[in-house]
This record gives sequence, C-alpha cells and structure tokens, in this order.
Amino acid sequence: MIENFSDNADLIRSLKKGNENAYAYLIETYNHRLCLYAKSLMNDIPLSEDIVQNVFIKVWEKRNNLNVDFPIKSYLYKSVYNTCINEYKKNQSVTALERKYIEGLDRIVDDKDEDALEKLIGLVKEAIQELPPKCKEIFLLSKKEGLTNIEISEYLNLSKNTIERQINIAFSKIRKNVGSKSDIILFFLFGFRQNLKTE
Repeated sequence: MIENFSDNADLIRSLKKGNENAYAYLIETYNHRLCLYAKSLMNDIPLSEDIVQNVFIKVWEKRNNLNVDFPIKSYLYKSVYNTCINEYKKNQSVTALERKYIEGLDRIVDDKDEDALEKLIGLVKEAIQELPPKCKEIFLLSKKEGLTNIEISEYLNLSKNTIERQINIAFSKIRKNVGSKSDIILFFLFGFRQNLKTE
C-alpha cells in the first residue's frame, strides 16, 4: 500500500529527501489524470503517455528545485502543458494564426487555476455531444476526420450548402454554450488545419 502524502508541503519535502514512497504516491495520484489531460491536447495516446512519463522523470531528477510553497499539482499540469506545446511546435509548421491560438491557450492556463483548460475541454466535448445527431456527424467528419465539405457531401449524399449550414450551426451552438474560448479548445482537440478546411 502506497503511503499517503496528501499534504503538499510534506509531499515535496519527502521528494526533496529522495523518498521513493512519495514519488510512488505522486505517480499513483496524478498519472491517469495527467495522461487524459495530455491526450486532450495532443490527441495521441502513446505520445501523451510518453510526455507524462517524462514529466515525472524530470520531477524526480530536479526534485531539489521544488518549492514547498508551490502546489505540486499546478507544477505537474503546467509541465505537461508546456511539453505538449513544445511538441506541437516541433512537429508542426506553426503559422501566425496558430501562434495566436497557442498564445490564447497560454492566457487560459496562466490566468486561471490549473484545471481551467481541462474544464473548458470538458464543456466543449459536452456541447458537441449535445448537437443534433446529423449536425454532430457532419461536424465530426469535418473536424475530427478532416474531411472537406465536398467529401462529406458525397459521403452523406447531401448538398454542399447543407454541409456548410450544419457546420455553422454546430459552431454557433458550441460557442453559445462555451463562449469565445471554444475556438481555442477546438484548435487543440482537432487541429487548426482541419478547422479551416472547408473546400
């Protein structure tokens, strides 16, 4: 049974002393949540798990630099977030518009508590699930699968105008339920280029 280190300062002091039980507690407590968080950003399960594993390794390697007054939870979430952003920039040719979305996400993470992004992602996913069935199908074919409006039109045997109208309806409903930050979340859920692909 893993020892309980629920007190933040006690946990960090134990980590700084090299207490392996404290490290095991840290992984047991946050690994699953951080993997889900990373996946919501990267949409890549193996990469997300690698990112979280590397964050835990770095925490152990740099444990002497941890501050007992700073919440370890915030540190972990911010570390995973920063690594995800760096991975995205490394693997993508980041345009000016994409950089704007990344900066917007930075503000969400910096201005609110560490769970703010996770909550917004949950709200966007809920809004998508609440779309009318056909509207949701069209929206996911466009944004998740990356199909063009013409491809969706041919696949569903519907007019291109109908596809465009349903996608616009989906965006309107999501923004109404979540607010202006929904565009930033959609960018990281589905990728910026898919969100722009309409031809």
